Amino acid sequence: MILTVTPNPSLDRTYEIPSLGRGGVLRATGDRVDPGGKGVNVSRAVAAAGIRTTAVLPLGGAPGALLAELLGAQGVDVTAVSIAGQTRSNISLAEPDGTLTKINAPGPELAPEESALLLETVRTHDGSPAWIACCGSLPRGLRPEWYAELVTRAHEAGARIALDTSGPALLAALPNRPDVIKPNVHELATAVGRPLATLGDVVDAARELRALGAGAVLASLGADGQLLISAEGDHYGTAPAAEIRSNIGAGDASLAGFLIAGGAGPESLASALAHGAAAVRLPGSAMPTPADLRPDAVRVTRDLPLDLPLTEPAAVRSV
Repeated sequence: MILTVTPNPSLDRTYEIPSLGRGGVLRATGDRVDPGGKGVNVSRAVAAAGIRTTAVLPLGGAPGALLAELLGAQGVDVTAVSIAGQTRSNISLAEPDGTLTKINAPGPELAPEESALLLETVRTHDGSPAWIACCGSLPRGLRPEWYAELVTRAHEAGARIALDTSGPALLAALPNRPDVIKPNVHELATAVGRPLATLGDVVDAARELRALGAGAVLASLGADGQLLISAEGDHYGTAPAAEIRSNIGAGDASLAGFLIAGGAGPESLASALAHGAAAVRLPGSAMPTPADLRPDAVRVTRDLPLDLPLTEPAAVRSV
């Protein structure tokens, strides 16, 4: 069983539009509403693979109730922590060429007692999860060290931790030794404080984060594939996806694929690549099923092309 924790979940409303123009009336050619948030998407992808998963979420108001209902319909067990504020709603505008414009609401502010209850709910969960995936931005009211404390409590409960966050929250958690972290290339550049222009730059940055405490680094490189730096060795992989419909949640589907396959080694990297490539071929933030995967298109190697220039060099971003 895989448990996910999403401190700032959302309802994701996606509209498919012919093109984006400021100041005009945009007529959607398609629309959908999905449960949102990085950990939520991981749970949805795990459930789509037929594996048991529970999503621990702070939920409030009518949007929170709808989110729980939608997750239940997709086979995800929900453990809700009731909060006074309302769960946020996000909007995405998807154009035919794959361009995505997102408007993310800040979300509610969690009170100290709500923050404490969320931590305690994870610690005392009785499902004996093999992995706990802690994902996404922290809502207002939670300090950057919140994830660090969650990593410690989860380890005390005997679970392995996959952490997908960025900025100060990521750096604060590293000394507590999460088993795997999953930055994208821009988050990795920000974490080490310098631009990344080649695959070799990414390898060096990932090794730095391992030295700071991460057990393994699963780095998403967008169109350039993914990199896994771990005690089992360094691996690089690609999975071409010519038909890009929406990249919402593709990284989350990738993390789900990695954990489904055991969360270590080249087989898990291959699963991550297959799930991520399948997700971008689907509308909105739909998560892939096993029938959507194309494992034969995945390539994984230990022969790292260190001089490979990144398609989109990663600059340091302010957080």
